[in-house]
Amino acid sequence: QVQLVESGGGLVQAGGSLRLSCATSGSTFSIVTIGWYRQAPGKQRELVASIGRVGTTTYADSVKGRFSISRDNAKNTVYLQMNSLKPEDTAVYYCNKGTLSGNTYIPGATWGQGTQVTVSS
Repeated sequence: QVQLVESGGGLVQAGGSLRLSCATSGSTFSIVTIGWYRQAPGKQRELVASIGRVGTTTYADSVKGRFSISRDNAKNTVYLQMNSLKPEDTAVYYCNKGTLSGNTYIPGATWGQGTQVTVSS
């Protein structure tokens, strides 16, 4: 059974950067598709970015040009590099094991515990 553990969240000023990590275990990482989601207080969870097993990536319009998703198969880890952070990026960030259908990410049932990102103005 796949397990996902997020890390790297914290408090940062607007304009700053953070790198989130999603460490996986219990599966053949090289064939795993991972999505990063976020959920702000009072809002629905939304997909931020995803990366497929061959490196195909997708991004939400709100983060294009600022966030970058990547994977290190040797470390069984997916990263979310977040630059030029804005107060509206404040949320709990979760990674999810899912699938890609073309350019559409389909979430699966496996989620990490989440990591808090807070961007101050």
